[in-house]
Amino acid sequence: MKKFLALGDSFTEGVGDVDSTRPNQVRGWADRVAEVLCTQGEWEYANLSVRGKKIGQVINQQLDQALSMTPDVVSLYAGGNDILRPQADLDALMRGYEGMVRRFTEAGSTVVLFTGFDTVESPLFSKTRPRTAIYNEKVREIADTHGGIIADYWRWREFSDLRYWAVDRLHMNELGHSLMAAKVLDVLGQHRITEENWASTLDAPVLPDLKVNSRGEKLKEELGWATEHLVPWVKRRLTGASSGDSLSAKYPHYIQLTASKN
Repeated sequence: MKKFLALGDSFTEGVGDVDSTRPNQVRGWADRVAEVLCTQGEWEYANLSVRGKKIGQVINQQLDQALSMTPDVVSLYAGGNDILRPQADLDALMRGYEGMVRRFTEAGSTVVLFTGFDTVESPLFSKTRPRTAIYNEKVREIADTHGGIIADYWRWREFSDLRYWAVDRLHMNELGHSLMAAKVLDVLGQHRITEENWASTLDAPVLPDLKVNSRGEKLKEELGWATEHLVPWVKRRLTGASSGDSLSAKYPHYIQLTASKN
């Protein structure tokens, strides 16, 4: 039995892909990948990701447990919450990130690393783009040094379509997570970690028609988004709180996951 283990923050926990039947009430791309692996092959799956976690927290709270679980394939994506903090020392943080990857590869795991999303078209997060570019170069160097596999979120331009994003504008929605799952399965297939045709087992997301709102509707939408999502996000940053403070890992032990029926 092969083992797939996912580490990180909200991206890998699955925030934005709502599913009330799942732990933490989210599904996400990692669950969707695992559903294919567990259905079509001899795989088990665990997911230690928790929303809001920074690189240091992933190292301190997830790494030792993950190593003890001896995964065959481990996905790792953290750093988005660090990039949003201008005072964070990315060079130091990425040395710790490399240390995680090294320990997994030395233990015989295949590591899948993600580049950060290109925020060039985001009015709110475009200023973080230079820091994301530095992060991405560090990730590529780590992958080159330690034989990691890159899932190149930065270059997958289709994710710039707003229809792949949740109402909070920070996380992918169900369609985005579904597309990401297909992308990750394709990457695994290209590197012969899985069968190459497994990505085709996922239905391609069907995008709804683009909404055409009046100026008044757009203003109302912006005010609603600021009240419901922006203000709480800023408050958490100012107080040092995290949306994941009361949550634990979705799947702390290996399971064989089946697809949702909803």
